[in-house]
Amino acid sequence: MRPTPTSATRISELTPRPSAPGHVPAPRVYRGAVIGLGGIARNAHLPGFERDPLVSTRFKIVATMDGGTDVAPMPGIPHFARLDDVHDAGPIDFVDICTPTASHLEITLWALEQGYHVMCEKPVALNRAEAARISDAARAASRVVMPCHQYRYNPVWLKVREWLHHGVIGHWHLAEFQVHRLMADRGTGATTETPWRGLAEHSRGGVLLDHGTHLIYQMLDAAGIPESVRAWTGQLRHADYDVEDSAQLLFEYPERLGVMFLTWAARHRENRVRFVGERGSIEWVGGILRLERDGDVTSYDYSAELDKSSYPGWFAGLFGAFANAMDTGSAEPHLEDIRDVAAVLEAAYRSAASGCRVSDL
Repeated sequence: MRPTPTSATRISELTPRPSAPGHVPAPRVYRGAVIGLGGIARNAHLPGFERDPLVSTRFKIVATMDGGTDVAPMPGIPHFARLDDVHDAGPIDFVDICTPTASHLEITLWALEQGYHVMCEKPVALNRAEAARISDAARAASRVVMPCHQYRYNPVWLKVREWLHHGVIGHWHLAEFQVHRLMADRGTGATTETPWRGLAEHSRGGVLLDHGTHLIYQMLDAAGIPESVRAWTGQLRHADYDVEDSAQLLFEYPERLGVMFLTWAARHRENRVRFVGERGSIEWVGGILRLERDGDVTSYDYSAELDKSSYPGWFAGLFGAFANAMDTGSAEPHLEDIRDVAAVLEAAYRSAASGCRVSDL
């Protein structure tokens, strides 16, 4: 079994570090192309590059690419319908991949062959073999591949992570994550009745890949790689999907347990996170974060910070970390991040198929 990193180790590896004192050269401006112009690109990635002044001064989006016949270009940005034409926009340092999951591996490897750094929507890889291919290509090209794990920059999760790191509830032993949705997100410009996330041809998996990826890296940040994973996946409501619309995972540690339940078959939308420790508990439901410690309860209202209009701010934090990684050539922590999430996804699907615990992570 691989060594289990502490929460503090994972956080420090994936968080930008301040520059050393003294003369600081002008920061480099990275020229990039956004691949895929669906809702996530238009509503989160592109605004994220522009929202924070410290980020907008580091990046210049010089091209977009989408092969769809009815895609509206972004004003003032050259648009292309073929990947191989993107270089016509001039020198490019990186690509930001915002396409459906089925194309992530292929486009990532193509970009590395071109000598580009890569930012890629989650999940980047679905198993350890795919993660290894990406790692080998990234090392050969001396380029950074960073997954879009933007929930690390969610203000509520940052507070939860801070409390866990400082032992505010003592040693914690139980983590619970729940995501309830009525259906898979249709995205923008949908042309079929069934959302693309519900079709394996485009998504490669259901709610476990879609929402589950975020919960998996949050769990790993809090506790590291588990000793074993048990999982169930199934279809509770959406017969037109050919992927799971619901999933449950157990992360087993020597003195801890993580439990996740995700569904696209709910009656209402809800997110719920809870950590239980020897001195209290942390509970996050909707926009309310609640800390109970030694019997004293304090609540914090984060509703405004969690509104969808705030999502570009989370991406701004992610893009700042991407610029830092390209500046320093710090690729390995992000390749390990991709590998660890892929290992859990692989183990979860194996467990769901076999009905057995999977321990070889």
